[in-house]
Amino acid sequence: MGSGFSEGSAIHSTFGGESLKQGKPMKTSRLWRYGLLIVLVCAFCSKHSWTQTSSAETKTGTSHALEQRDGQHDFDFALGAWKTHLKRLQHPLTGSGTWVEYDGQSVVRKVWNGRVNLEEFQTRGAGHIECLTLRLYNPESHQWNQVWSTSNDGIPNRTVIGEFKNGRGEFFDQEPFNGRSVYVRWVWSDITPNSCRFEQSFSDNGGKAWEVSWVNTYSRVGNESD
Repeated sequence: MGSGFSEGSAIHSTFGGESLKQGKPMKTSRLWRYGLLIVLVCAFCSKHSWTQTSSAETKTGTSHALEQRDGQHDFDFALGAWKTHLKRLQHPLTGSGTWVEYDGQSVVRKVWNGRVNLEEFQTRGAGHIECLTLRLYNPESHQWNQVWSTSNDGIPNRTVIGEFKNGRGEFFDQEPFNGRSVYVRWVWSDITPNSCRFEQSFSDNGGKAWEVSWVNTYSRVGNESD
């Protein structure tokens, strides 16, 4: 009410000035009613505008919530035992086209009813690669966090974060490589009950172009319970 009377006083001065100039005195009670009417109109407009904004925000939030999907079982396809064929680019981001190939095997086990899984991967052939990948699902962000390490040093790499859309999983991070900071992308694709494909790519120009450096094709040899 205080602000209403304050606005009424300001309006009263304005209208009072006009009335004196035109020689038509206006009663104080009438000015007060005009002032109160203007205050109420402003309050209504403000409330109506806020209601529309709030409604729009609610609809947007609801729409966004509907778009979010529960992806905690997106990696269920990977559970079990696999034989693998790996192609690794020997010198990434150097213009090299020299690839090294390996055959290997992978076993993926679920934890926490599938919201976490652990992959043990190793190869034979030109050198020996032994890796461990931990994948954890975040129900708030609806994204997967993946951390991997090799038996060479046992140091976890930076977390690669992403999600699946339309049967394709994309995951990203940024990490040092040969003294530079590069973008890293992991992609899971061509997923069937008995096969899938994994690619790792690097980008040293902010994601404008990607160079594939690691391709692993999986063929199932057994289910998790086998």
